[in-house]
Amino acid sequence: MIAREPIFPAKRQHLYQKFGYSAAIRSGDLLFVSGQVGSLEEGTPEPEFEAQVRLAFDNLKATLIAAGCTLDDLIDVTTFHTDPENQFPTIMAVKQEMFPQAPYPSWTAVGVNWLAGFDFEIKVIARIPEKAQ
Repeated sequence: MIAREPIFPAKRQHLYQKFGYSAAIRSGDLLFVSGQVGSLEEGTPEPEFEAQVRLAFDNLKATLIAAGCTLDDLIDVTTFHTDPENQFPTIMAVKQEMFPQAPYPSWTAVGVNWLAGFDFEIKVIARIPEKAQ
C-alpha cells in the first residue's frame, strides 16, 4: 500500500473535516492538491470575481506551504471556470502575476456549469522539494 499523508493549511482544517476530504495528499515526493476556491474563512464564496480568483490562489499557496512547497513546485494545473469567455481576461491577468516567467506548469482550463456557488477553482499537482520531504 502506498503511504498517503493528508495536508491541511493553517486555520482551515475545520472546512475540510466538515466536507470530508483533505486539502492535499502527500504521496512520496508528489503533492496532489484538491480544488481550491476563493472561499472566505467560514467557507462562503468571495463575491467579487477577481478577488475570488486571488483568494483561490492564496488558499492554494497556504496548502502548498503546509507541505513545504511553493508555486514554483507546481507540475500540473487544472482550473475550472463557470463563464470562461468572460472570465478569461481576469484569470489571465492574475495568472501572469502568479507565474511571471518560464518555466510555467502545464495548464488545462475547463468550462463547467456548477462550482457550488463559486466561479473559479484551481487543482494542482506539485513535486515536493527534497528539503521538505
